[in-house]
Amino acid sequence: MAVVRSAAYPAARWVLLSNALMLVLGWLVLRAHSIRWVAALREVLPLLLLSVLYSQIDLLNGSGSAPSRDALIRGWERAAFGMEPSRDWWRAHPSTFWSTTLHAAYLTFYPMIFVPVIGALLRRKYLTARLAVTWLMATFMLCYVVFVLVPVGGPYYEYPRPDGVFVANWAARLVYRVVGVGSAYGAAFPSSHVAAAVVAVGATFIVSRRLGIFLALPAILLTIGTVYCQMHYAMDALSGLAVGVLVLAAGFATRARMEPRLSS
Repeated sequence: MAVVRSAAYPAARWVLLSNALMLVLGWLVLRAHSIRWVAALREVLPLLLLSVLYSQIDLLNGSGSAPSRDALIRGWERAAFGMEPSRDWWRAHPSTFWSTTLHAAYLTFYPMIFVPVIGALLRRKYLTARLAVTWLMATFMLCYVVFVLVPVGGPYYEYPRPDGVFVANWAARLVYRVVGVGSAYGAAFPSSHVAAAVVAVGATFIVSRRLGIFLALPAILLTIGTVYCQMHYAMDALSGLAVGVLVLAAGFATRARMEPRLSS
């Protein structure tokens, strides 16, 4: 895709370089597997590289130059809800409490995806950790492919930003600071935040049922918050939920065949 789009978006050539560097890094980590901390790094390396992969989306979409499908998604919103929830919900029902709570829940996404992997590693369930990484990476890659092929900017780019008391809290300010630094154009539909949160909760249940139940609450709040806080269209959240459920269904369907190895 970088080769195809580099003519229109020259910055896309940087994707080739970053991917080459990631291959070199992966090779080095495999070569140094006998070093304990490197062996631990190997297990979580794909998740650590997500920030690089995510930034590539913006380059491949020309930093906003690629045609977006926002009009289509917004049409679906109006047809399904008779309104545009991510634009209209918070305006109709502004709440400092819910703004703070749901923006804070949005921030839990970043540590959330590491919970099942680190939990499995701490219990020395290495195959379970790899299974969790595989499920999460499959989720992200499915979303990222759609982001590049069918870019949707999302409410962050389409609507005027929330203002006033609604965002006058620490959580909202921190979210906008993070998004302002690390956003990628076209990465709205389906919501990888919702999809990966669903998969992280499902994977955590394998490690610890109690921890999975604990993680479910911020995942639910995050799903609601992506819409209420005007980060994603409602259709983004629903499609992200569908992706997460499909990945979990496929994962659990194949997990039974690995059960003897996972329990060892």
